[in-house]
Amino acid sequence: MFQKILIANRGEIAVRIIRACRDLGIISVAVYSEADREALHAQIADEAICIGPANPRDSYLNMENLISAALASGAQAIHPGFGFLSENAEFAQLAIDNGVAFIGPKPETIRLLGDKSEAKRTAIAAGVPVALGSDGAVADFAQAAQEADRIGYPVMLKASAGGGGKGIRVAYQPDELRQAYDTASSEAAANFGDGRLYIERYIENPRHIEVQIMGDTQGHVVHLFERECSIQRRHQKLIEESPSCFLDADTRARMCAAACSLAQRVGYVNAGTVEFLVDQNRDFFFCEMNTRIQVEHPVSEQVTGVDLVCEQIRIAAGEPLSFTQADLHQTGHTIECRINAEDPARDFAPCPGRILAMHLPGGPGVRIDSAAYQGYQIPPFYDSMIGKLIVSGADRTQAIARMRRALAETLFDGVTTSADFQLQLLESKAFVSGDFHTNSIANGDFDV
Repeated sequence: MFQKILIANRGEIAVRIIRACRDLGIISVAVYSEADREALHAQIADEAICIGPANPRDSYLNMENLISAALASGAQAIHPGFGFLSENAEFAQLAIDNGVAFIGPKPETIRLLGDKSEAKRTAIAAGVPVALGSDGAVADFAQAAQEADRIGYPVMLKASAGGGGKGIRVAYQPDELRQAYDTASSEAAANFGDGRLYIERYIENPRHIEVQIMGDTQGHVVHLFERECSIQRRHQKLIEESPSCFLDADTRARMCAAACSLAQRVGYVNAGTVEFLVDQNRDFFFCEMNTRIQVEHPVSEQVTGVDLVCEQIRIAAGEPLSFTQADLHQTGHTIECRINAEDPARDFAPCPGRILAMHLPGGPGVRIDSAAYQGYQIPPFYDSMIGKLIVSGADRTQAIARMRRALAETLFDGVTTSADFQLQLLESKAFVSGDFHTNSIANGDFDV
């Protein structure tokens, strides 16, 4: 087992990893930008190193500074968290080349599955259902138009190297394709340095359901069931839950088996998530695979009782999975709400500022993963998420009631958050009935 781990991230995920290190008796090393000097992760870690100015390019995305910090601190491993460099094969390889373990998949796996076109080809080879689409990235707009005619409208244009809802546009008719292509390509180039797109048949009003998998260096692969992630705004997840109230037992079993098949095909090691779009007939289609821990990983932790971050660390240290597939069961129901410092009344504009006072909920079934504290100055340079509220119950009805109670108790003074908006979603008939899809917010189905 490692004695010391550097955490190449910030905010609540850095705090989450520090806690896992404490549970395992491992020394944690935080890194922070000049803007994060007073951040919680920098204060509670065993050691903390400043890695540069506020701009992420000069700090949290600066590979050389991160590797130098790891070497200077004597860290034996790096945990990248999510976002930033977590799915960067070059960073993973750089760590390994410098004798530092990377707590995640192998660089070649990240490279393969990070290219959405190659990931789709791999899924096909693994026997995983995929939506009709182009064979890899299209060369230019002319080829995109040809593929769209072949596939049939509506079509979705997606960044080949993308993620996080960036570089995605839908064209319902041929005259919409040019603008969709140009916008998606520009957004992909700006966010990922790669403007290539692939095109596939757009599934109308799908559910977005993902499967958590884990693999070890001994070749074992297991799934930890599914997470329903269909409550979204502009391709950004807002609420996640498990089990999905939409899946039946047969579809769940086939989807989880497909996720494991893909992971086994590439010799997957560590934590990963296979994402699917599911139509109204419960036919599912491979969307992408995220080669990292997810924001919503606590949902799977709560319904299975497995500490995914501790398991990640053990796997990276060469240990086998501490459980088998037969050991895993979904128990109860868990819902997660992302709490962002943003104003829903102003088109969800970010609301950085100082938290003058706050009250976080408690009581049975409530878990909070957050880096917020009273007096904390939320910087304007990073993602607006300040915490996650995770609530569990014996069934979905109890979980909804507990989440409503918890959101009603969540108070922040000095900054505006999305907590009240989340509460409105939880109180809507559409959410309670489970009758929703990825476009429900945009369509006004929640009346919020």
